Amino acid sequence: MLHPAFDNEKYLQTQSAHIRERIAQFGGKLYLEFGGKLYDDNHASRVLPGFQPDSKLRMLLQMKDQVEMVIAINAGDIEKNKLRGDLGITYDVDVIRLINIFRELGLYVSSVVLTQFHDQDMSRAFQARLEGMGIRVYHHYAIDRYPSDTAHVVSDQGFGKNDYIETSRELVVVTAPGPGSGKLATCLSQLYHEHKRGITAGYAKFETFPIWNLPLNHPVNLAYEAATADLNDVNMIDPFHLEAYGITTVNYNRDVEAFPVLVAIFEKILGHCPYKSPTDMGVNMAGNCIIDDEGCREASRQEIIRRYYEAMCHLKQGKAGEEPVRKLELLMKKAAVDPSQRKVVSAALERAEQTGNPAAAMELPDGTIVTGKTSDLLGASSALLLNALKTLGDMPKDLHLISPVALDPIQKLKVGYLGNRNPRLHTDETLIALSISAATNPMAEFAMEQLSKLRGCEVHSSVILSAVDEKTFKRLGVNLTCEPRYR
Repeated sequence: MLHPAFDNEKYLQTQSAHIRERIAQFGGKLYLEFGGKLYDDNHASRVLPGFQPDSKLRMLLQMKDQVEMVIAINAGDIEKNKLRGDLGITYDVDVIRLINIFRELGLYVSSVVLTQFHDQDMSRAFQARLEGMGIRVYHHYAIDRYPSDTAHVVSDQGFGKNDYIETSRELVVVTAPGPGSGKLATCLSQLYHEHKRGITAGYAKFETFPIWNLPLNHPVNLAYEAATADLNDVNMIDPFHLEAYGITTVNYNRDVEAFPVLVAIFEKILGHCPYKSPTDMGVNMAGNCIIDDEGCREASRQEIIRRYYEAMCHLKQGKAGEEPVRKLELLMKKAAVDPSQRKVVSAALERAEQTGNPAAAMELPDGTIVTGKTSDLLGASSALLLNALKTLGDMPKDLHLISPVALDPIQKLKVGYLGNRNPRLHTDETLIALSISAATNPMAEFAMEQLSKLRGCEVHSSVILSAVDEKTFKRLGVNLTCEPRYR
Protein backbone atom coordinates (compact mmCIF):
# COMPACT_ATOMS: atom_id res chain seq x y z
CA MET A 1 0.00 0.00 0.00
CA LEU A 2 1.06 3.60 -0.57
CA HIS A 3 2.75 5.69 2.12
CA PRO A 4 1.79 9.35 2.78
CA ALA A 5 3.11 11.59 0.03
CA PHE A 6 1.16 14.74 0.85
CA ASP A 7 1.48 17.02 3.92
CA ASN A 8 -2.14 17.57 4.88
CA GLU A 9 -1.45 19.85 7.87
CA LYS A 10 0.75 22.14 5.79
CA TYR A 11 -2.02 22.25 3.20
CA LEU A 12 -4.62 23.33 5.76
CA GLN A 13 -2.43 26.19 6.98
CA THR A 14 -1.07 27.50 3.67
CA GLN A 15 -4.36 27.21 1.82
CA SER A 16 -6.37 29.20 4.36
CA ALA A 17 -3.63 31.86 4.55
CA HIS A 18 -3.60 32.23 0.77
CA ILE A 19 -7.37 32.68 0.63
CA ARG A 20 -7.19 35.38 3.31
CA GLU A 21 -4.63 37.20 1.16
CA ARG A 22 -7.00 37.06 -1.81
CA ILE A 23 -9.88 38.46 0.28
CA ALA A 24 -7.68 41.41 1.27
CA GLN A 25 -6.73 41.95 -2.38
CA PHE A 26 -10.35 42.75 -3.22
CA GLY A 27 -11.05 45.02 -0.32
CA GLY A 28 -12.80 42.62 2.00
CA LYS A 29 -15.35 40.51 0.05
CA LEU A 30 -14.59 37.51 -2.14
CA TYR A 31 -16.81 35.11 -4.08
CA LEU A 32 -14.90 31.83 -4.21
CA GLU A 33 -16.05 29.29 -6.78
CA PHE A 34 -15.31 25.83 -5.40
CA GLY A 35 -14.73 23.37 -8.23
CA GLY A 36 -14.68 19.64 -7.60
CA LYS A 37 -15.93 18.19 -4.35
CA LEU A 38 -15.74 20.30 -1.22
CA TYR A 39 -16.54 17.29 0.96
CA ASP A 40 -15.43 13.65 0.51
CA ASP A 41 -12.95 14.40 -2.28
CA ASN A 42 -11.92 10.78 -2.71
CA HIS A 43 -10.18 11.35 -6.05
CA ALA A 44 -7.74 13.78 -4.43
CA SER A 45 -7.08 11.38 -1.54
CA ARG A 46 -6.30 8.57 -4.00
CA VAL A 47 -3.82 10.51 -6.18
CA LEU A 48 -2.28 12.51 -3.32
CA PRO A 49 -1.76 9.88 -0.57
CA GLY A 50 -2.10 11.70 2.74
CA PHE A 51 -4.71 14.16 1.48
CA GLN A 52 -7.79 13.69 3.63
CA PRO A 53 -11.14 13.58 1.77
CA ASP A 54 -12.51 16.37 3.99
CA SER A 55 -9.35 18.55 3.83
CA LYS A 56 -10.97 21.43 1.95
CA LEU A 57 -13.80 21.53 4.44
CA ARG A 58 -11.38 21.47 7.38
CA MET A 59 -9.46 24.31 5.77
CA LEU A 60 -12.62 26.43 5.65
CA LEU A 61 -13.32 25.61 9.30
CA GLN A 62 -10.11 27.42 10.20
CA MET A 63 -11.79 30.62 9.01
CA LYS A 64 -15.43 29.71 9.61
CA ASP A 65 -16.33 33.07 11.19
CA GLN A 66 -15.55 34.71 7.84
CA VAL A 67 -17.30 32.10 5.67
CA GLU A 68 -20.80 31.59 4.40
CA MET A 69 -21.87 28.86 1.99
CA VAL A 70 -24.06 29.26 -1.08
CA ILE A 71 -25.00 26.02 -2.86
CA ALA A 72 -25.89 26.14 -6.55
CA ILE A 73 -27.97 23.42 -8.21
CA ASN A 74 -29.24 23.34 -11.78
CA ALA A 75 -33.04 23.12 -11.77
CA GLY A 76 -32.84 20.90 -14.84
CA ASP A 77 -30.76 18.38 -12.88
CA ILE A 78 -33.49 18.24 -10.24
CA GLU A 79 -36.08 17.45 -12.91
CA LYS A 80 -33.85 14.73 -14.42
CA ASN A 81 -33.04 13.18 -11.03
CA LYS A 82 -29.37 13.49 -11.96
CA LEU A 83 -27.17 11.17 -9.91
CA ARG A 84 -23.88 11.83 -8.20
CA GLY A 85 -22.05 8.78 -9.52
CA ASP A 86 -19.67 8.16 -6.63
CA LEU A 87 -22.43 8.15 -4.00
CA GLY A 88 -25.40 6.97 -6.05
CA ILE A 89 -27.70 9.75 -4.79
CA THR A 90 -29.51 12.49 -6.70
CA TYR A 91 -28.17 16.04 -6.77
CA ASP A 92 -31.08 17.42 -4.74
CA VAL A 93 -30.58 14.78 -2.04
CA ASP A 94 -26.87 15.62 -2.01
CA VAL A 95 -27.67 19.31 -1.47
CA ILE A 96 -29.63 18.37 1.67
CA ARG A 97 -26.77 16.11 2.75
CA LEU A 98 -24.21 18.89 2.27
CA ILE A 99 -26.34 21.42 4.16
CA ASN A 100 -26.59 19.04 7.12
CA ILE A 101 -22.84 18.32 7.06
CA PHE A 102 -21.92 22.02 6.87
CA ARG A 103 -24.32 22.93 9.67
CA GLU A 104 -23.13 20.14 11.95
CA LEU A 105 -19.57 21.42 11.53
CA GLY A 106 -20.56 24.98 12.38
CA LEU A 107 -20.40 26.46 8.86
CA TYR A 108 -23.05 29.02 7.97
CA VAL A 109 -25.17 27.94 4.98
CA SER A 110 -26.93 31.13 3.92
CA SER A 111 -28.81 30.02 0.82
CA VAL A 112 -29.37 27.76 -2.17
CA VAL A 113 -29.66 29.14 -5.70
CA LEU A 114 -31.67 27.26 -8.32
CA THR A 115 -29.91 27.99 -11.62
CA GLN A 116 -31.50 27.63 -15.09
CA PHE A 117 -34.82 28.06 -13.28
CA HIS A 118 -38.09 28.27 -15.21
CA ASP A 119 -40.69 27.32 -12.61
CA GLN A 120 -40.28 23.54 -12.88
CA ASP A 121 -42.59 21.53 -10.63
CA MET A 122 -39.94 19.39 -8.94
CA SER A 123 -37.76 22.45 -8.36
CA ARG A 124 -40.65 24.24 -6.69
CA ALA A 125 -41.21 21.21 -4.44
CA PHE A 126 -37.50 21.14 -3.60
CA GLN A 127 -37.60 24.86 -2.79
CA ALA A 128 -40.47 24.27 -0.37
CA ARG A 129 -38.47 21.55 1.35
CA LEU A 130 -35.43 23.83 1.70
CA GLU A 131 -37.51 26.70 3.04
CA GLY A 132 -38.96 24.30 5.59
CA MET A 133 -35.37 23.79 6.78
CA GLY A 134 -34.88 27.53 7.15
CA ILE A 135 -32.78 27.90 3.98
CA ARG A 136 -33.31 30.91 1.73
CA VAL A 137 -33.79 30.02 -1.94
CA TYR A 138 -33.00 32.25 -4.93
CA HIS A 139 -33.62 31.88 -8.66
CA HIS A 140 -31.18 32.43 -11.51
CA TYR A 141 -32.38 32.15 -15.07
CA ALA A 142 -31.10 31.11 -18.48
CA ILE A 143 -29.49 34.09 -20.23
CA ASP A 144 -29.63 34.26 -24.00
CA ARG A 145 -26.23 34.13 -25.70
CA TYR A 146 -24.38 33.53 -22.40
CA PRO A 147 -21.46 34.05 -22.10
CA SER A 148 -20.40 35.33 -25.53
CA ASP A 149 -22.67 38.39 -25.85
CA THR A 150 -21.17 40.33 -22.95
CA ALA A 151 -23.20 43.49 -23.64
CA HIS A 152 -26.41 41.51 -23.13
CA VAL A 153 -25.09 39.28 -20.33
CA VAL A 154 -23.89 42.24 -18.25
CA SER A 155 -27.16 44.16 -18.35
CA ASP A 156 -30.52 44.34 -16.64
CA GLN A 157 -31.81 41.78 -19.16
CA GLY A 158 -28.92 39.42 -18.37
CA PHE A 159 -27.46 39.15 -14.87
CA GLY A 160 -29.88 41.86 -13.83
CA LYS A 161 -32.91 39.57 -14.04
CA ASN A 162 -31.36 37.09 -11.57
CA ASP A 163 -32.25 37.31 -7.90
CA TYR A 164 -29.64 39.11 -5.81
CA ILE A 165 -28.35 36.67 -3.19
CA GLU A 166 -28.08 38.49 0.12
CA THR A 167 -24.75 37.70 1.81
CA SER A 168 -23.17 39.09 4.95
CA ARG A 169 -19.64 37.68 5.30
CA GLU A 170 -16.24 38.31 3.76
CA LEU A 171 -15.84 34.94 2.05
CA VAL A 172 -18.79 33.58 0.09
CA VAL A 173 -18.06 30.00 -0.98
CA VAL A 174 -20.16 28.95 -3.96
CA THR A 175 -20.24 25.17 -4.18
CA ALA A 176 -22.44 22.54 -5.82
CA PRO A 177 -23.23 18.81 -5.84
CA GLY A 178 -21.50 18.36 -9.20
CA PRO A 179 -20.45 19.91 -12.53
CA GLY A 180 -22.83 21.96 -14.65
CA SER A 181 -24.54 23.48 -11.63
CA GLY A 182 -23.82 27.11 -12.56
CA LYS A 183 -21.24 28.11 -9.94
CA LEU A 184 -19.29 30.50 -12.18
CA ALA A 185 -22.41 32.23 -13.50
CA THR A 186 -23.66 32.59 -9.91
CA CYS A 187 -20.41 34.31 -8.86
CA LEU A 188 -20.41 36.65 -11.88
CA SER A 189 -24.07 37.52 -11.38
CA GLN A 190 -23.32 38.44 -7.77
CA LEU A 191 -20.40 40.67 -8.82
CA TYR A 192 -22.76 42.50 -11.15
CA HIS A 193 -25.36 43.04 -8.43
CA GLU A 194 -22.77 44.02 -5.81
CA HIS A 195 -21.23 46.57 -8.19
CA LYS A 196 -24.65 48.09 -8.86
CA ARG A 197 -25.05 48.50 -5.11
CA GLY A 198 -21.64 50.13 -4.76
CA ILE A 199 -20.12 47.15 -2.93
CA THR A 200 -16.54 46.16 -3.83
CA ALA A 201 -16.24 42.42 -4.32
CA GLY A 202 -13.92 40.03 -6.14
CA TYR A 203 -13.89 36.56 -7.60
CA ALA A 204 -11.45 33.64 -7.35
CA LYS A 205 -11.55 29.98 -8.22
CA PHE A 206 -10.60 27.00 -6.12
CA GLU A 207 -9.96 24.00 -8.36
CA THR A 208 -7.70 21.26 -7.05
CA PHE A 209 -6.95 19.79 -10.47
CA PRO A 210 -5.08 20.11 -12.69
CA ILE A 211 -2.37 21.28 -10.29
CA TRP A 212 -1.02 24.43 -11.91
CA ASN A 213 2.60 24.14 -10.74
CA LEU A 214 3.16 20.50 -11.71
CA PRO A 215 4.31 19.55 -15.25
CA LEU A 216 1.64 19.15 -17.92
CA ASN A 217 2.12 15.37 -18.20
CA HIS A 218 2.74 14.70 -14.52
CA PRO A 219 0.70 11.58 -13.62
CA VAL A 220 -1.31 13.60 -11.06
CA ASN A 221 -2.53 15.87 -13.85
CA LEU A 222 -3.02 12.96 -16.24
CA ALA A 223 -5.18 11.30 -13.58
CA TYR A 224 -7.39 14.40 -13.59
CA GLU A 225 -7.87 14.00 -17.35
CA ALA A 226 -8.70 10.34 -16.72
CA ALA A 227 -11.32 11.33 -14.14
CA THR A 228 -12.97 13.72 -16.61
CA ALA A 229 -12.60 11.61 -19.75
CA ASP A 230 -16.36 11.69 -20.29
CA LEU A 231 -16.35 15.52 -20.13
CA ASN A 232 -13.55 15.81 -22.70
CA ASP A 233 -11.45 18.06 -20.46
CA VAL A 234 -7.87 18.46 -21.67
CA ASN A 235 -4.92 19.77 -19.67
CA MET A 236 -2.93 22.45 -21.43
CA ILE A 237 -0.28 25.08 -20.87
CA ASP A 238 -1.92 28.38 -19.89
CA PRO A 239 -0.95 30.62 -22.85
CA PHE A 240 -2.14 33.79 -21.11
CA HIS A 241 0.08 33.16 -18.08
CA LEU A 242 3.06 32.31 -20.28
CA GLU A 243 2.64 35.52 -22.27
CA ALA A 244 2.08 37.72 -19.21
CA TYR A 245 4.84 36.34 -16.96
CA GLY A 246 7.04 34.05 -19.05
CA ILE A 247 6.20 31.20 -16.65
CA THR A 248 4.77 27.83 -17.69
CA THR A 249 1.70 26.74 -15.74
CA VAL A 250 -1.02 24.15 -16.32
CA ASN A 251 -4.73 24.75 -16.67
CA TYR A 252 -7.48 23.02 -18.59
CA ASN A 253 -9.15 23.77 -21.88
CA ARG A 254 -12.50 25.09 -20.64
CA ASP A 255 -10.94 27.75 -18.42
CA VAL A 256 -8.45 28.78 -21.10
CA GLU A 257 -11.15 28.97 -23.78
CA ALA A 258 -13.49 30.96 -21.52
CA PHE A 259 -10.88 33.41 -20.22
CA PRO A 260 -11.25 36.11 -22.96
CA VAL A 261 -14.99 36.14 -22.31
CA LEU A 262 -14.41 36.42 -18.56
CA VAL A 263 -12.03 39.33 -19.14
CA ALA A 264 -14.74 41.11 -21.13
CA ILE A 265 -17.33 40.47 -18.40
CA PHE A 266 -15.00 41.70 -15.65
CA GLU A 267 -14.28 44.84 -17.66
CA LYS A 268 -18.00 45.48 -18.09
CA ILE A 269 -18.70 44.95 -14.38
CA LEU A 270 -15.60 46.37 -12.69
CA GLY A 271 -14.09 48.53 -15.42
CA HIS A 272 -10.99 46.31 -15.50
CA CYS A 273 -9.99 42.66 -15.20
CA PRO A 274 -8.01 41.87 -12.02
CA TYR A 275 -6.37 38.84 -13.62
CA LYS A 276 -3.95 38.32 -16.51
CA SER A 277 -4.54 34.58 -16.87
CA PRO A 278 -6.81 31.71 -15.79
CA THR A 279 -3.99 30.58 -13.47
CA ASP A 280 -4.12 33.97 -11.75
CA MET A 281 -7.77 33.31 -10.82
CA GLY A 282 -6.88 30.17 -8.87
CA VAL A 283 -5.95 29.90 -5.20
CA ASN A 284 -4.94 26.22 -5.04
CA MET A 285 -1.83 25.44 -2.97
CA ALA A 286 -1.91 21.63 -3.18
CA GLY A 287 1.17 21.42 -5.40
CA ASN A 288 3.25 23.06 -2.67
CA CYS A 289 2.34 20.35 -0.16
CA ILE A 290 3.58 17.25 -2.02
CA ILE A 291 6.37 15.69 0.04
CA ASP A 292 6.97 12.53 -2.04
CA ASP A 293 6.66 13.15 -5.75
CA GLU A 294 7.21 9.52 -6.75
CA GLY A 295 4.55 8.40 -4.26
CA CYS A 296 2.02 10.71 -5.89
CA ARG A 297 3.11 9.57 -9.36
CA GLU A 298 2.55 5.90 -8.52
CA ALA A 299 -0.81 6.60 -6.86
CA SER A 300 -1.90 8.53 -9.95
CA ARG A 301 -0.80 5.78 -12.32
CA GLN A 302 -3.00 3.35 -10.39
CA GLU A 303 -5.90 5.81 -10.56
CA ILE A 304 -5.58 5.98 -14.36
CA ILE A 305 -5.83 2.18 -14.56
CA ARG A 306 -8.91 2.22 -12.30
CA ARG A 307 -10.55 4.86 -14.48
CA TYR A 308 -9.81 2.75 -17.57
CA TYR A 309 -11.62 -0.26 -16.09
CA GLU A 310 -14.52 1.98 -15.08
CA ALA A 311 -14.85 3.32 -18.62
CA MET A 312 -14.67 -0.20 -20.08
CA CYS A 313 -17.48 -1.35 -17.78
CA HIS A 314 -19.59 1.72 -18.62
CA LEU A 315 -19.15 0.90 -22.31
CA LYS A 316 -20.23 -2.70 -21.72
CA GLN A 317 -23.25 -1.54 -19.69
CA GLY A 318 -24.29 1.04 -22.29
CA LYS A 319 -23.71 3.94 -19.89
CA ALA A 320 -21.10 5.61 -22.13
CA GLY A 321 -19.60 5.33 -25.59
CA GLU A 322 -16.18 4.37 -26.88
CA GLU A 323 -14.61 7.85 -26.77
CA PRO A 324 -13.74 7.83 -23.03
CA VAL A 325 -12.13 4.40 -23.45
CA ARG A 326 -10.01 5.62 -26.35
CA LYS A 327 -8.96 8.68 -24.39
CA LEU A 328 -7.99 6.59 -21.38
CA GLU A 329 -5.94 4.25 -23.56
CA LEU A 330 -3.97 7.30 -24.74
CA LEU A 331 -3.55 8.52 -21.17
CA MET A 332 -2.22 5.12 -20.11
CA LYS A 333 0.39 5.37 -22.86
CA LYS A 334 1.35 8.88 -21.71
CA ALA A 335 1.69 7.64 -18.13
CA ALA A 336 3.49 4.45 -19.26
CA VAL A 337 1.06 2.12 -17.46
CA ASP A 338 -1.06 -0.89 -18.38
CA PRO A 339 -3.64 -3.00 -16.49
CA SER A 340 -1.03 -5.64 -15.60
CA GLN A 341 0.44 -3.14 -13.12
CA ARG A 342 -2.69 -3.48 -10.97
CA LYS A 343 -1.76 -6.48 -8.81
CA VAL A 344 -5.28 -7.61 -7.94
CA VAL A 345 -6.23 -8.05 -11.61
CA SER A 346 -4.08 -11.12 -12.28
CA ALA A 347 -4.95 -12.60 -8.87
CA ALA A 348 -8.71 -12.36 -9.54
CA LEU A 349 -8.44 -13.73 -13.07
CA GLU A 350 -6.25 -16.65 -12.00
CA ARG A 351 -8.71 -17.58 -9.24
CA ALA A 352 -11.62 -17.38 -11.70
CA GLU A 353 -9.80 -19.64 -14.16
CA GLN A 354 -9.01 -22.16 -11.42
CA THR A 355 -12.63 -22.39 -10.24
CA GLY A 356 -14.50 -21.80 -13.48
CA ASN A 357 -16.68 -19.23 -11.71
CA PRO A 358 -16.52 -15.50 -10.88
CA ALA A 359 -13.79 -14.59 -8.40
CA ALA A 360 -12.37 -11.47 -6.76
CA ALA A 361 -9.09 -10.38 -5.20
CA MET A 362 -8.10 -7.74 -2.63
CA GLU A 363 -4.77 -6.15 -1.76
CA LEU A 364 -4.59 -5.52 2.00
CA PRO A 365 -2.70 -2.61 3.64
CA ASP A 366 0.49 -4.67 4.05
CA GLY A 367 0.45 -5.77 0.39
CA THR A 368 -0.98 -9.25 1.04
CA ILE A 369 -3.33 -10.49 -1.71
CA VAL A 370 -6.44 -12.45 -0.68
CA THR A 371 -9.06 -13.92 -3.00
CA GLY A 372 -12.65 -15.03 -2.86
CA LYS A 373 -14.47 -17.61 -5.00
CA THR A 374 -18.12 -18.28 -5.79
CA SER A 375 -19.78 -21.00 -3.69
CA ASP A 376 -23.28 -22.32 -3.10
CA LEU A 377 -23.65 -20.02 -0.09
CA LEU A 378 -21.70 -16.90 -1.00
CA GLY A 379 -20.92 -14.78 -4.02
CA ALA A 380 -17.25 -14.15 -4.75
CA SER A 381 -17.37 -10.63 -3.26
CA SER A 382 -18.89 -11.90 -0.02
CA ALA A 383 -16.32 -14.66 0.26
CA LEU A 384 -13.56 -12.13 -0.42
CA LEU A 385 -14.78 -9.85 2.39
CA LEU A 386 -14.83 -12.66 4.93
CA ASN A 387 -11.40 -13.94 3.83
CA ALA A 388 -9.97 -10.43 4.08
CA LEU A 389 -11.37 -9.93 7.58
CA LYS A 390 -9.95 -13.28 8.71
CA THR A 391 -6.53 -12.40 7.29
CA LEU A 392 -6.55 -8.96 8.92
CA GLY A 393 -7.51 -10.56 12.25
CA ASP A 394 -4.91 -13.36 11.85
CA MET A 395 -7.63 -16.01 12.08
CA PRO A 396 -7.53 -19.56 10.63
CA LYS A 397 -8.56 -19.72 6.98
CA ASP A 398 -11.03 -22.57 7.59
CA LEU A 399 -12.81 -20.73 10.44
CA HIS A 400 -16.56 -20.26 9.89
CA LEU A 401 -17.30 -16.68 10.98
CA ILE A 402 -20.93 -17.25 10.03
CA SER A 403 -22.42 -20.66 10.62
CA PRO A 404 -23.87 -22.31 7.50
CA VAL A 405 -26.87 -23.10 9.71
CA ALA A 406 -27.47 -19.35 10.06
CA LEU A 407 -27.06 -18.75 6.33
CA ASP A 408 -29.64 -21.34 5.28
CA PRO A 409 -32.71 -19.41 6.55
CA ILE A 410 -31.49 -16.27 4.79
CA GLN A 411 -31.26 -18.16 1.51
CA LYS A 412 -34.75 -19.57 1.99
CA LEU A 413 -36.07 -16.05 2.65
CA LYS A 414 -34.42 -14.71 -0.51
CA VAL A 415 -35.61 -17.46 -2.84
CA GLY A 416 -38.82 -18.69 -1.25
CA TYR A 417 -40.37 -15.39 -0.13
CA LEU A 418 -38.60 -12.48 -1.85
CA GLY A 419 -38.52 -13.95 -5.35
CA ASN A 420 -34.75 -13.95 -5.89
CA ARG A 421 -33.34 -16.56 -8.24
CA ASN A 422 -29.81 -16.25 -6.86
CA PRO A 423 -29.57 -17.81 -3.38
CA ARG A 424 -26.01 -16.63 -2.76
CA LEU A 425 -25.57 -13.82 -0.26
CA HIS A 426 -24.56 -10.37 -1.49
CA THR A 427 -21.99 -8.39 0.48
CA ASP A 428 -24.57 -6.36 2.41
CA GLU A 429 -26.45 -9.50 3.45
CA THR A 430 -23.17 -11.16 4.46
CA LEU A 431 -22.20 -8.21 6.65
CA ILE A 432 -25.63 -8.21 8.31
CA ALA A 433 -25.29 -11.94 8.99
CA LEU A 434 -21.79 -11.35 10.37
CA SER A 435 -23.03 -8.58 12.66
CA ILE A 436 -25.80 -10.85 13.98
CA SER A 437 -23.25 -13.61 14.60
CA ALA A 438 -21.07 -11.11 16.46
CA ALA A 439 -23.68 -10.97 19.23
CA THR A 440 -22.80 -14.55 20.28
CA ASN A 441 -19.51 -15.31 18.51
CA PRO A 442 -16.42 -13.39 19.77
CA MET A 443 -14.48 -14.24 16.60
CA ALA A 444 -17.23 -12.72 14.45
CA GLU A 445 -17.16 -9.63 16.66
CA PHE A 446 -13.37 -9.41 16.24
CA ALA A 447 -13.80 -9.76 12.47
CA MET A 448 -16.26 -6.85 12.47
CA GLU A 449 -13.62 -4.71 14.16
CA GLN A 450 -11.34 -5.20 11.14
CA LEU A 451 -13.78 -3.54 8.71
CA SER A 452 -12.25 -0.07 9.08
CA LYS A 453 -8.91 -1.46 7.84
CA LEU A 454 -10.44 -2.12 4.42
CA ARG A 455 -10.57 1.59 3.56
CA GLY A 456 -8.18 2.30 0.72
CA CYS A 457 -7.69 -1.38 -0.17
CA GLU A 458 -7.68 -2.42 -3.83
CA VAL A 459 -10.25 -4.92 -5.18
CA HIS A 460 -10.76 -6.45 -8.61
CA SER A 461 -13.62 -8.68 -9.73
CA SER A 462 -13.51 -11.03 -12.71
CA VAL A 463 -17.06 -9.90 -13.64
CA ILE A 464 -19.20 -6.78 -13.37
CA LEU A 465 -20.68 -6.73 -9.88
CA SER A 466 -24.29 -6.16 -8.90
CA ALA A 467 -25.24 -2.63 -7.87
CA VAL A 468 -25.62 -3.88 -4.28
CA ASP A 469 -22.07 -5.26 -4.07
CA GLU A 470 -20.62 -2.21 -5.80
CA LYS A 471 -22.36 0.12 -3.35
CA THR A 472 -21.16 -1.89 -0.35
CA PHE A 473 -17.54 -1.68 -1.48
CA LYS A 474 -17.91 2.08 -1.97
CA ARG A 475 -19.26 2.47 1.54
CA LEU A 476 -16.31 0.52 2.88
CA GLY A 477 -13.95 2.90 1.05
CA VAL A 478 -12.53 0.16 -1.17
CA ASN A 479 -11.08 1.02 -4.60
CA LEU A 480 -13.00 -1.34 -6.88
CA THR A 481 -12.46 -2.34 -10.50
CA CYS A 482 -14.17 -5.03 -12.56
CA GLU A 483 -13.54 -6.89 -15.79
CA PRO A 484 -15.93 -5.56 -18.46
CA ARG A 485 -17.92 -8.77 -18.69
CA TYR A 486 -21.10 -10.19 -17.19
CA ARG A 487 -21.31 -13.54 -15.48
